[in-house]
Amino acid sequence: MNSMNNNVNDLVNDIKSKFKVLNVEHPKENQVSFDFKKEDIHSALSHIRSKGWVQLSMLTCIDWLEDNEFQLVYLVFNWEQGIRIQIRTRIDRDNPTFGTAVNVYPGVKFYERDVHEFFGVVFDGNPDSNKQLFLENWDDMPPLRKDFDSVAYSDKKYPVRKYKADFSSKAGDKK
Repeated sequence: MNSMNNNVNDLVNDIKSKFKVLNVEHPKENQVSFDFKKEDIHSALSHIRSKGWVQLSMLTCIDWLEDNEFQLVYLVFNWEQGIRIQIRTRIDRDNPTFGTAVNVYPGVKFYERDVHEFFGVVFDGNPDSNKQLFLENWDDMPPLRKDFDSVAYSDKKYPVRKYKADFSSKAGDKK
């Protein structure tokens, strides 16, 4: 076993000794994923930051439509150890609100803004999370939700164009 595995194992043991971890996965040698109840996320983020995981690389969201939940995934990195951690939790899709993590990772305010704009998750405590960044004047449901119908949206917003059936096959032909 190399030192990377030892470091990852030490990390897992440390986290498990301090928190109720719902699930642990090891997607790669230098990566580990932890699933927590939503009420434990901020404490877990604070703890790993104090242990050297100071780089928040991303916050993203996964739409589990069948489960009626969103999964928030915080990706953090430790430059000294080269270990990536995913801190994950699920929240209700019908009332997607979650407390901001700006007090732990100030830069998360931009990622929370993206997740709000594209999935509709509201981050309590982040005054910027409701500001539109990419979807200026957007007036429909968030577009990365799995139940968003992009064709219906396009048909509603833009004139429908009719194309000949052979349009694409003859576009490159030269006679």
